[in-house]
Amino acid sequence: MDALVTIGQFSKMTYLSVKALRHYHDVGLLEPAEVDPLTGYRHYSVRQVGTAQAIRRFRDLGMPIDDVREVLRAPDEAARNRAILGHLERMHRQLDQTRAAVESLQALLREGTGPGAPVEIRRLPATRAVVARAEVGFDDCGDWLAPALDDLRRSAAAAGLAVAGPDGALYPDAFFEAGRGEVTAFVPVDGGATAVVEMPPGTAAVLVHDGPFDELDRAYGTLGTAVAEMGLAGPGPIREHYLAGSRTEVCWPVTGAAAVED
Repeated sequence: MDALVTIGQFSKMTYLSVKALRHYHDVGLLEPAEVDPLTGYRHYSVRQVGTAQAIRRFRDLGMPIDDVREVLRAPDEAARNRAILGHLERMHRQLDQTRAAVESLQALLREGTGPGAPVEIRRLPATRAVVARAEVGFDDCGDWLAPALDDLRRSAAAAGLAVAGPDGALYPDAFFEAGRGEVTAFVPVDGGATAVVEMPPGTAAVLVHDGPFDELDRAYGTLGTAVAEMGLAGPGPIREHYLAGSRTEVCWPVTGAAAVED
């Protein structure tokens, strides 16, 4: 018969706190070998020490409880290894994201809000485009936008419409102020069709960001500062054009005397 120990003794043997052990019992991750029906006291088998120590190591690696459960319940070694490998791959991606964020922060501390790219005032002509709209937030916008633009290009091709410019998107004030809003994805096209929308002309301060999308906020900072200093901030959504490579053109609507330049 396996030797049983109290939860306090098991805590010492596994470096898992009593609170953690109770939680793992509650979520069905590590159940005691016995629970006294009268007192509710938990007792663990010494055979569970290895499992508990593995759980602690997985949790130290940031593995979610559901993933730990999948590893522990794997039917064979191959399935267990696949689950562990999947988590390690996610950790590598997170590490790459952390490194990119650190490099971006270091550049921000060195250079300020932006690299000093030139800002120009430009008249944006009326644009005929196929469009898609959705209520999206900061965190899920990227996941929605790329497939939406792909679908629009396919729809334009199916309708016999020639693409007439770079893909783009419109971001209303609510998207920035509330972290969520109706974003409009668009693909400019030539030709007429019932599905084509004409976006009105406007005047904007324009800056081209050449770099990772994660650092686009620096372009916004530079552009917004220039507009504020010129006293030209106008109503309307921010417009982005996605140029070749990693270049994004940000168009900030402006108004006032200096905004009439074409």
